[in-house]
Amino acid sequence: MPFKPPETSKCPKCNQSVYAAEEVPAAGKKWHKMCFKCGLCKKMLEAMTLAEHEGNIYCKQCYGRKFGPKGYGFGQGAGTLGMDTGEHLGNKSGSEMTNRPNYAAPPGVSQQE
Repeated sequence: MPFKPPETSKCPKCNQSVYAAEEVPAAGKKWHKMCFKCGLCKKMLEAMTLAEHEGNIYCKQCYGRKFGPKGYGFGQGAGTLGMDTGEHLGNKSGSEMTNRPNYAAPPGVSQQE
């Protein structure tokens, strides 16, 4: 019976083999220690600072800025919300970033624009 080496998984970031001594399991995949960084700010991640979205990993602050509600991560409470629309993070501006409700007004109430 010929020797068959164990199969190694591929790092989703660099697509190289990940061996047991250098693996960091997260988001259902195995990463190299040096590839286990935020997809936006490139900070090194830990299990407690990790947020996953569509197979990509982010630190919790960048995840909140990119995928959370507008103003998240810029302070505490409603009095400190920023006006940052997240355009530098890839969010689209315009009609998609509005605070108007998208439901019909109750009968007898005129809807103002």
